Amino acid sequence: MSANVGETLARNVKALRQSRGMSQAQIAKIAKIPRATWANLETGDANPTLLVLGRVAHALQVSLEELVTREHANAALHPKGSLPVKLRGLVTVQKFLPDPLPGMDIDRMTFPPGSRMVGVPHMPGTREYLICETGALRLVASGEVFELAPHDVVSFRGDQKHSYENASPKPSVAYSIVVLGRAPT
Repeated sequence: MSANVGETLARNVKALRQSRGMSQAQIAKIAKIPRATWANLETGDANPTLLVLGRVAHALQVSLEELVTREHANAALHPKGSLPVKLRGLVTVQKFLPDPLPGMDIDRMTFPPGSRMVGVPHMPGTREYLICETGALRLVASGEVFELAPHDVVSFRGDQKHSYENASPKPSVAYSIVVLGRAPT
């Protein structure tokens, strides 16, 4: 590992640990690595394996890239319309956040009057949260029907058949937060 990457790794690992208010011993335990290994990472004296880097990233809840990338701007403006958008039938599905969150997917969905969208069942153990912002929506999940008005929230198993429908004469906007289940090991 080059000196610059090693120094960047050391600085990032230490800063991320400290921002979580944890000691080296606490975070090393979570990462399932010896505390001495963690200490070496923070001083730049380590030449970690990919397995160790993976454990460190998982413990800190960041990507491998975030461990080895030099610090960049703390903020970025993402103007309206700059985030990915897909059309699923008549429904517009837009990513709510510009950066992926591990194990989560958050979308803003715009339903024209009378539109319907079938959801794709996710992996076992997945939870989905549907929040109606404006208008009215009907959610059918595992045979149950839920009528949502503005600010209503339904939580349901995202690994089951489900569909969304705007039966109202006005457009509806909703947010879908999917917390992915863990793949069996």
